[in-house]
Amino acid sequence: MILLPIFLKLDGRSCLLVGAGKVALDKARSLLKTGVSLRVVAPQAHPELQQLAQAGNFEWLQRKFQFSDLNGNFLVIAATDSPEVNAAVYHRAVELGIVCNSVDDIPNCDFFFGSVVSRGNLQIAISTAGESPAFAQRLRSEIDEQLPKDLGPWLESLGQLRREILATLPPGEPRRLLLHQLAQRPVGVPESTPLRRMAPASGEEQSAHSKEKIYLVGAGPGDPDLLTVKALRLIQAADVILHDDLVSQAILDLAAPGAEIVNVGKRCGVKTITQDEINTLMIDHALAHRIVVRLKGGDPLLFGRATEEMTALNNAGVHFEIVSGITAAFAAAAAVGCSLTNRDCASSVVISTGHHAHTYKTLPRMEDATRVVYMPGRNLTLLAEDWLREGLSPELPCALVSRALLPDQQIRCTTLAALGDVESVLAPSLLIAGWAVREVAATLHLAADGLSVSA
Repeated sequence: MILLPIFLKLDGRSCLLVGAGKVALDKARSLLKTGVSLRVVAPQAHPELQQLAQAGNFEWLQRKFQFSDLNGNFLVIAATDSPEVNAAVYHRAVELGIVCNSVDDIPNCDFFFGSVVSRGNLQIAISTAGESPAFAQRLRSEIDEQLPKDLGPWLESLGQLRREILATLPPGEPRRLLLHQLAQRPVGVPESTPLRRMAPASGEEQSAHSKEKIYLVGAGPGDPDLLTVKALRLIQAADVILHDDLVSQAILDLAAPGAEIVNVGKRCGVKTITQDEINTLMIDHALAHRIVVRLKGGDPLLFGRATEEMTALNNAGVHFEIVSGITAAFAAAAAVGCSLTNRDCASSVVISTGHHAHTYKTLPRMEDATRVVYMPGRNLTLLAEDWLREGLSPELPCALVSRALLPDQQIRCTTLAALGDVESVLAPSLLIAGWAVREVAATLHLAADGLSVSA
C-alpha cells in the first residue's frame, strides 16, 4: 500500500471525534494544535478531555454517536473502545465522502496519524501505514535527539528572509543559489551570528559579504552506518561532492539526487587528476556559492593530503571546516577484534603508509608498539625483512585486514617471519603488527603456527 504523504490545513475546518477515552485524548491533542473546529461525541469523557471542553477548546456532545453527527464534517476520527462502532462510523463516512480514520483498524482507515517531530513550523512525520506505530515512535525519538532544539525560531527567521529576497532580487540563478546557501545548516547558525548577515539585500552586497566554505569530510571505512551524524548531514546537503576513489558507493548514494559527484581519487598510484586540479575544482565551486564537500576515506587528516588542500584554500581566501571520520586503523582493529593498545604489551601505536614503513629503523626500537601500516602493498616481503633487521621478533603477530567492517572484509593473520608468504587480499588493505594482535588471533583460530608464543 503506497500512501501519499501530505500536510493538511485544518484551521477552521469542522472535524468530528467519536469517542473520548485515552486514545481519543491523544488524537484530540494533535487536532487542537491545528486550529480545527472540533466536536467530540461520547457518553463519558477522559478527565482531561472534560477540562478541555469546559475551557471551550471543543464542543462535547455527551451522548452516543448518531449517523447524523457526520454531516458537514471535513474529517472524522473513530476512537471508541468498540471496533463495531468504529467500523460503522467509517463505512457511513465513506458513503458521505468524508475521509475517516478508525484507530488501530487498518482496513477501516483512509489515512493514518504519523509520529511527528516538531520544531515550530518544521514537522517531520513518520508513517508505517499502520503496520507498527511502535517502530514509527522509535524513529521519531531518534530523529528528535539529532535535531537542534532551536530549529523552529531559525526556520521562522529563514522564512521571513526568503520572502524579502523573493520580493527584492529578480528570478534567476543568483537568487536560487542564495536561497539554497541560506538554507544550509549542517550544525546550526549560532545565535551570536544573525542569519540576516548571510543574506544581503542586493547582488552587489552579496558579492561583498558572502563567505565561501569547503567541508573536508571523513567518510570512514566505507560502511554508511559508521558516518558521523554531521558528515551525513553535509553529504545530503552538498551541491558538489569531490570524493576519493576509496569512498564506497553506498555512501555516495546518500547524496541529494541533483548533487554533482566527481571522483578525484587514484588507485594503485594511478592518477586521473592532479592535486592542483583538485584544489582548483574546490575553489571554483566554492566561489560559485555551491556547498562543496571534499569527501575522503577514513579521516581527512590522515594520509589524505589535507595539508596541501588547506594551504590552497587559505591562499584563495576560502574558509573550510574539517569533519572527522573513523580512520581505517580503528576499523581494521574492530574487524580483527583486538585493541591497538594493551597494558601488558602495547603502550603506543605507530601509524605509517607502506612507503614509509621501511624507515622505522631510524626510530628507537619499539617492541611494545602496535604498528599500523596503511596501503602496505601486495608484496610484504621487503617490509618484513626490514623489520626483522631492525630486531623485531620473527614471532611478532601480524594481521592483514582488507575492506574493514564491510560485508566482504577479509582478515589474514600470520607472524612477521611468514608475512611475505601471506595470501594477497582485496584493496584497500591495512596491516596491524604487534603483540596486541596475538590473543585475539589465537581466539579466532586465524593465526599461523607459532603465533601463540609469548612476547
